[in-house]
Amino acid sequence: MKILTVLGSTGSIGTNTLDVVRRSQHLYQVYSLVAGQNVETLASQILEFRPKVAVVATSESLVRLSESLAAAGLARSEWPELLYGNAARVQAATADEVDTVISAIVGVAGLEATYEAVRRSKRIGLANKEVLVSGGQLMMQAARECGAELVPVDSEHNGAHQCLRAGNREAVSKLILTASGGPFRNTPKEALAFVTPEQALNHPTWRMGNRITIDSATLMNKGFEVIEACWLFDFAPSQIDVVIHPQSSVHAMIEYTDGSVLAQISATDMRMPIQYALTYPDRCEAPVPKVDWTKAKSWEFYPPDYEKFPLLRLAYQCQEAGGSATCTLNAADEIAVEAFLQGKIAFLAIAEVVAETLSRIPVRTPRTVGDVLEIDRESRTQARELVMARAGAVTA
Repeated sequence: MKILTVLGSTGSIGTNTLDVVRRSQHLYQVYSLVAGQNVETLASQILEFRPKVAVVATSESLVRLSESLAAAGLARSEWPELLYGNAARVQAATADEVDTVISAIVGVAGLEATYEAVRRSKRIGLANKEVLVSGGQLMMQAARECGAELVPVDSEHNGAHQCLRAGNREAVSKLILTASGGPFRNTPKEALAFVTPEQALNHPTWRMGNRITIDSATLMNKGFEVIEACWLFDFAPSQIDVVIHPQSSVHAMIEYTDGSVLAQISATDMRMPIQYALTYPDRCEAPVPKVDWTKAKSWEFYPPDYEKFPLLRLAYQCQEAGGSATCTLNAADEIAVEAFLQGKIAFLAIAEVVAETLSRIPVRTPRTVGDVLEIDRESRTQARELVMARAGAVTA
C-alpha cells in the first residue's frame, strides 16, 4: 500500500488524485492533505479520507478549517493534526511514513516541500511546473544524488515518459510535445489585442485553473513544458519540437534516429497520468474512457506560430540561456497573467511584460532553494512595477 501526501489537494490535480484513491482504496492511504485557502473542500476531503495531517496556508485558514470540522460534527479526537505555513508543507511532504508525494501546488509555494521530499528519496508525482521551471538544476541534481523518482503527471510529459520506456534512449533523436493551441489558435494576430479574460479562459479541450488556462492561450504553458522536458528527460531545447494538435488525443511523441516515431495516445482525462505516476512501473485499470477505434477520427498536426505567440520562443531562449532565466520567466509570467485577469493590462501585454522583466533581471546561477526564491521575489517585484507603469499610462 502506498502512503501519500497530496500537495495541492483542493486543486484540479489534487481532487483527481483523490478520485483515483477513492476508486482503489486497497492500494493507497492518504497520510496528509496540503491546501491553501479552500478550507471547505479540504474539510470534506478530511471527512472522507481521514488523513493524519492537514495543512493550510495561513493561521486564519486554520481557524476556518477548525470551524468547518466542528460544524461537520467530527469528534475532535478524530481530527488530523492541523498545521499551517511553509514549514508545515515541508513536514507533510517529508514525513517518514510517506513514500509518495503528489506535487500539485500552483506556483513556487510548492518548491521547497517538493525539493525536501526529493532529498528524502520519495517518489514524486510531479504536476507543479514551477518546480522544474524555476529550480530544475537543483531538483534534478538532488534526485540523482538521493535516488528519488520523479514521474511526471502533466499529460505531455507523462506521455513522453511512457514513450521513452519503449526503447533505447540513446537512439531517440527528438521529443515532440503536442499543444491544443488554446482558444486563439485560429484568431488573427491583430485581433488578439482585444481579447477579454473571459475569452482567454474558454479553453477548447481542458478544464484547468485560471493561470494555466491563460498560459495555454499564450502558449507559455507549452514553453514551460519544453523547459520541464529538458530537465526530466535530459534533452537540449533544440531536440524538442512543439506541434499544434487541437484534438488533444496524442500527448507526446518520440522520434528515433532512423525516423521512426512512437506516440502516446489516450483520453483527455488527468486521472490516467495521475494513476500512471502512482502505479509505475505497473499499470492498472484506469477510470477513464478508452479510445474507440470503431469510430472514424481526424487528427490534425501543424507547427505553432512563433510570431503570434512569442512567449513560446522566449521559453526556448531562456532554457538555452540557463541559470536563473527560466525562474524570472515564470515569475514575470505569473504577475502578468494576474494583471491581465484583473483588467490591468491587455492580452498582448503579457508577453511584453515578461520580455521586459527578463531584460532587466540579470541571469545568475542559483545554488540553493533560497536563491531561487530570492530571484523569484526580485523578478515579481520588477514585473509588478512594469504592470503598474502600463496601468498608469492607460489611466492617464
